Amino acid sequence: MNHYNLHPQVQKWIFKQGWSDLREIQKRAIQPILAGDCDVLISASTAAGKTEAFFLPACSAIADTTGGFGILYISPLKALINDQYRRLEGLCEMLDMQLTPWHGDSAQSKKKAARKSPSGILLITPESLESLLVRDSGWVRQAFGSLQYIVIDEFHAFIGTERGQHLLSLLNRLEHLIGRHGNPVPRVALSATLGDLESVPASLRPDKTMQCATIFSARSEAVVKVVVKGYLDPVVLDSPKPGENIPNNAEDEICQELYRICRDGSHLIFANSRKRTESLAAKLSDLCESQVVPNEFFPHHGSLAKEARESLEARLQKETLPTTVVCTMTLELGIDIGKVNSVVQVTAPHSVSSLRQRLGRSGRRGGPAILRMLIAEDELHANSSLIDKLRMELLQSLAMTRLLIAGKWFEPADAEQFHFSTLLHQVLAVTAQWGGVRADQLYRTLCQTGPFQQVTVDHFKQLLTHMGQEELLTQLSSGELVLGLQGEKLVSHYTFYAVFKTPEEFRVVAGPKTLGTLPVDTMILVNQHIIFGGKRWKVIDIDADKKVIAVERAKGGQPPKFGGAGMGIHDVVRQEMLSIYRDGDYRISVGANKVDFLDDTARNLFAEGQGLFNQLNLGSESVLQQGENVCVFPWLGDKVVNTLVAMLTRMGYQASAFAGVIEIEKADAKKVGDSLFSLLDDEPPLAVEL
Repeated sequence: MNHYNLHPQVQKWIFKQGWSDLREIQKRAIQPILAGDCDVLISASTAAGKTEAFFLPACSAIADTTGGFGILYISPLKALINDQYRRLEGLCEMLDMQLTPWHGDSAQSKKKAARKSPSGILLITPESLESLLVRDSGWVRQAFGSLQYIVIDEFHAFIGTERGQHLLSLLNRLEHLIGRHGNPVPRVALSATLGDLESVPASLRPDKTMQCATIFSARSEAVVKVVVKGYLDPVVLDSPKPGENIPNNAEDEICQELYRICRDGSHLIFANSRKRTESLAAKLSDLCESQVVPNEFFPHHGSLAKEARESLEARLQKETLPTTVVCTMTLELGIDIGKVNSVVQVTAPHSVSSLRQRLGRSGRRGGPAILRMLIAEDELHANSSLIDKLRMELLQSLAMTRLLIAGKWFEPADAEQFHFSTLLHQVLAVTAQWGGVRADQLYRTLCQTGPFQQVTVDHFKQLLTHMGQEELLTQLSSGELVLGLQGEKLVSHYTFYAVFKTPEEFRVVAGPKTLGTLPVDTMILVNQHIIFGGKRWKVIDIDADKKVIAVERAKGGQPPKFGGAGMGIHDVVRQEMLSIYRDGDYRISVGANKVDFLDDTARNLFAEGQGLFNQLNLGSESVLQQGENVCVFPWLGDKVVNTLVAMLTRMGYQASAFAGVIEIEKADAKKVGDSLFSLLDDEPPLAVEL
């Protein structure tokens, strides 16, 4: 192996790993990173060696510098920091380089040592970096004075989100603080394969003051095997007659199947909700017990105790024991759990991009990546909802699978947002960091040269005036802005440093009785119908201060099993669903052949939905009378659907949306159609009204 200009100790480390050569992306990354005169984007699939592609040349570059951190590594997850710490320990020992993990759960002793004499590599989350900037900017200025690289891991998880804006604002403030704004610190982004690579450099450095080199793995994708299996949940009569056989429900059948395919291997089972995660994991470990074999099935989600999560992650890494994890979204990002034999998705996925992340986890030792989708639909009866009759959950799963494999498409990041909530947070943070600041300095730092480029001077003045009224800021006679009474309270509370929003939990009450809590991440309006605990409820009051939603039982047919609630489905997905229905064909073309990836039950379910689609003439009709109610089929994403619901509600209709279908109660199809057309002639409503 030739030396690639790497530091002798780094070469020695590579030799000790027993590597005969570096991988393609690792070789291509050396020159631009050693040069240190441009930003670099390294984009490749999970487990392609991105971490080493950055750290081998970067550690070579800072090997002989002393005094101050040379590399700042930023990660969205604590678990990923612990993981990279383990991966880099050997390399740093060989270089005699300090390596410091810095987050809420890190050992105090390591932080103390780094505070006293900062050097080497600092591994940190955006939240901890914010805390340092606000509380300790003097130390930060000195400790990061000779910074040579900023590296961001899992960059795709940041693009277009609140956390992404926050991170870009932090990096911008850090450059200002250490006097490097005119001579910026190179930023390196490590990312899973991204859709539109052209737009990424702008997300990495919005003011475009540095060129960006893009390195992506050109290795052809591995073989992908996909199967979608359907299950029928039988109608259960309330009181079976004595001796009557109760049919198995779909979840039990799914568990039998999971036990059969996953035993003795390592698999990831994604079940979208925490409740379903727990329930599947419990049933699977009961099956192990009844078969008298050791348990191999474990739940993993955000609310698990830290110890339970970490011991499970360690078990996966060892790869000595077969381990199947039933998880929510928590294992989508790059926690290094090695590759698994297969990925199983129970219930329809939320988005094509998350399906893609999940599939990237599978494909051991050059084997094919295997994705199994297990979709349960309810057996139909007289009162079934139209959404269940159309088999929408199955259709959404087929559309997403097709987009992923045949269309190579996934949701682009949304770069159109203003991110005012994050801007408000950053105004408070910068004001706290400097103690006092002028309005024009704030605007220049955050908007003009910072990431909030879409915000105009007028917007900004409105925001500051409002913050003054709310006592978040106060203006001194000198014209400087300082924190107001409420601002002080907010900033001094430990929750201030995390800006990304976790959905707020609201209590749902019917009369005196609390039904449970609901994480609210989408719009909820008075008079809207929601599904909770498998029943339909009508919202009669929302108390945002006390976080209570008051409901009453709603009449109307049975609620659809698939509410499609959650993560905001994209326009392209619903358009794909429509074209599958119209063509009556879900298969994927490979060369001259069409590949069928459904089992018999799923095929029958598809035929049922397809039959009803044709019978109702939904290929050309989009407003349907269903008894006393009207259904509207926009075949577009949740942004459009939710906006239409808000506008129909404002016109006095009782509208709600499930799985992209708008339901309007006690209404007439012709009138609803006319009302929707009248919206075209009116001025569009202001954002504030919406």
